[in-house]
Amino acid sequence: MTDQRIQIVSDLHLESPSAYDLFDITPKAPFLALLGDVGYVRDEGFFDFLRKQLAAFRVVFLVLGNHEPYHSSWVEAKSRVEGFKETIHSTSQGDEALGELVLLDQTRYDLSPTVTILGCTLFSNVTHDQSDHVSFGLNDFYHTRDWSVESHREAHLADLAWLNKEVDLISREEPGRKIVVFTHYCPSTDTNVIDPRHGNSKISSGFMTDLSKESCWQCKAVTLWAFGHTHFNCDFRDPETGKRVLANQRGYYFAQSTGFDSEKIVEL
Repeated sequence: MTDQRIQIVSDLHLESPSAYDLFDITPKAPFLALLGDVGYVRDEGFFDFLRKQLAAFRVVFLVLGNHEPYHSSWVEAKSRVEGFKETIHSTSQGDEALGELVLLDQTRYDLSPTVTILGCTLFSNVTHDQSDHVSFGLNDFYHTRDWSVESHREAHLADLAWLNKEVDLISREEPGRKIVVFTHYCPSTDTNVIDPRHGNSKISSGFMTDLSKESCWQCKAVTLWAFGHTHFNCDFRDPETGKRVLANQRGYYFAQSTGFDSEKIVEL
């Protein structure tokens, strides 16, 4: 039987202070999921870090977080990652044995005949009453070129529409298949995912969106949903659907999140 264990981490924030060459992930599974905010794509160290993981894992799944395009743009960030993927593919055909890098950007990946991974950034749905607070309160709209609250909302709608479509299609045409969802932004406003210190935050919709009424959330075929971005860790079963909801986030170097485990694995 194929080993379907996957190691899941996010929000490593290796950009400041720069620690791309210092932070180690000890492989405990054949697959690694990096669910955003590893660092800045503009930094060469970002790709050195990815290469190190590709030398240790069979497949590395990468979801881009809001920090990856800082000091560049979303278009440039995705382009650089795609270019790196091509370089890795060429290298892997030669003498250096490297794993596969999968950029989860509205991407389906069949891990086995019975398990599918769906992944995207899943930008949050910034509410209109919080628009000004989010626009002025989050660095995303200062440090990412050509990005606004309106762009963010449009990206949310696109990611959500894709997720709903894919989940509906799989559950209808491949009813025996398990679905695992990897995103950067939080898909829930359940009390289990909210840091009590930020319960009444005026910028909460910049971090999380209640998807409880969406088909991608309600579908029983979705057995695991892992995310990042909030710097608050959780691991629980959603009482309505039974899916496992998980966040394993390191956080900033000087304000690390309680409960982070770089060796956390999940059996899919």
